[in-house]
Amino acid sequence: MKSAPQRSRFGTALSLLWADKFAMFAALFLILLAITCMVGPLLIGKAASGINFAGRNAPPSFDKGFLYILGGDNLGRSLLARIIVGAQTTMAVAITAVAASVIVGALLGLVAGYRGGLVSDVIMRVTDMIMSFPSMLTALVVLYVLGPSVSNLVIVLAITRIPVYLRTTRAEVMEARSRVFVTAAIAMGASHARVIFKHILPIVLPTLLTIAAVDFAAVIITESGLSFLGLGIQAPDFTWGSMVATGRNYIASAWWLSFWPGLAITLTALSLNILASWLRIATDPQQRWRLEGGHNHD
Repeated sequence: MKSAPQRSRFGTALSLLWADKFAMFAALFLILLAITCMVGPLLIGKAASGINFAGRNAPPSFDKGFLYILGGDNLGRSLLARIIVGAQTTMAVAITAVAASVIVGALLGLVAGYRGGLVSDVIMRVTDMIMSFPSMLTALVVLYVLGPSVSNLVIVLAITRIPVYLRTTRAEVMEARSRVFVTAAIAMGASHARVIFKHILPIVLPTLLTIAAVDFAAVIITESGLSFLGLGIQAPDFTWGSMVATGRNYIASAWWLSFWPGLAITLTALSLNILASWLRIATDPQQRWRLEGGHNHD
């Protein structure tokens, strides 16, 4: 009985996405990226680590085969293979960090907004303390003290992003509590958990998803910046940011070493921001007409 409404919602989402061609291409790019991250390393993962001095700093061409269409790095490894394998690491770090910050921030925001009082004050003061330090500076200090590693990087990125979701969720919950259907549910004896997760969370979720899409791009850029500074993922693991850092020493003689991973970062961040803009309009009943009418938004 639920399959028809589910298909209807899916069809509506597709039609809204089709109405915005930029968002559609952004979604297709991200889907292709996700498939590449899952399948690519299994197929050509060995080419990303196999040293080949004959292809050292090889320029982009078909002369050495398809894998060297983007050129070779300073050790002769295929840049195409390394970008694909590096994408898996970059995406894994970003997804884990964003998911952790969304879950923790949303739960604390739900509690702070719904309970209020001393509990809310304590949560918000801790949040203010985290926000009082620049996120990049915090990441640099923590990673320098604890040492760069995947786990430390994810923890730092997650902690610095939690306040964004916490404050947003708290504000949305405080507004939603005054709505008639929430008040009615409380008056009818619904449990606090049911009110929060059944009536309030669905209102907050679209906003959180929109922020998460933008934040995903921000986390990728931050991770790339930290890796560029040598405080991110360490060898033998690598990400797009560490590839850009490696290529900076050869920028005058082999520009492609930094250009291609940098382009991958740019296209991914741009696609996420475009999709977030579409999601903000598609989930807002007052602006959805701009897509339903078949007109692209600005």
